[in-house]
Amino acid sequence: MPGGRLTQQERRRIAAGLAEGLPYAEIARRLGRPTSTVSREVGRNGGPGGYRPQQAHQETLRRARRGTPAPPRAAGTPGGATGGATETEEEIVELAVRSGMPRMTARVHVALLLSEDGSCTAAELTRRLKVSPASVSVAVNFLVQQGYVRRERDPRRRRDIYVIDDDAWYHSIVVSSRQTLDSARAAITAAEEFGPDSPVGQRLARAGTFLERVVLDMRASADRWRTLLA
Repeated sequence: MPGGRLTQQERRRIAAGLAEGLPYAEIARRLGRPTSTVSREVGRNGGPGGYRPQQAHQETLRRARRGTPAPPRAAGTPGGATGGATETEEEIVELAVRSGMPRMTARVHVALLLSEDGSCTAAELTRRLKVSPASVSVAVNFLVQQGYVRRERDPRRRRDIYVIDDDAWYHSIVVSSRQTLDSARAAITAAEEFGPDSPVGQRLARAGTFLERVVLDMRASADRWRTLLA
């Protein structure tokens, strides 16, 4: 397996793979590189829709000439309060993005997930990720709404603390299943309005019933296995 920096030819092959719609894992397999190498390369250089191999290569050369060392990690925070993302972080972020989570939301989620005690303030997230407070606010609001994170109030310093703990996985499933269940039951209601014998009514009824059964099974499974998080 080759090591070291990606070559210009490899970057062209990455661009070709993205154009074909190949997943990162397949592009990496063809290059003989780790999947994380490909996901990090694409994520640093415009993402899947904006990756340009020549520009990526020139930017890498520029960084190498500059030779700026990575800042030291601060104790208790992944990558340090002002440090860049680690390879592990970037790979987890890419997985979350591919599953449909907005990139900034994924970055905030992973920063909390990998923090030592599973909690950060908005100011700490802003410094950690080097983004605006508004970006962090939008991301954490989404995570709270979806059950991934809970908001706590620090009465001494009058600030919010965002916490991700083991039980957050259970709550995120509950929130997600509730939303899907609402959609399923809306489809069943619409099926009755169109008529159970009409093609549209039958289609909606089948879809709604399928989603309802799957979601109820998922909720029951989450309740059954919740003790694993204790």
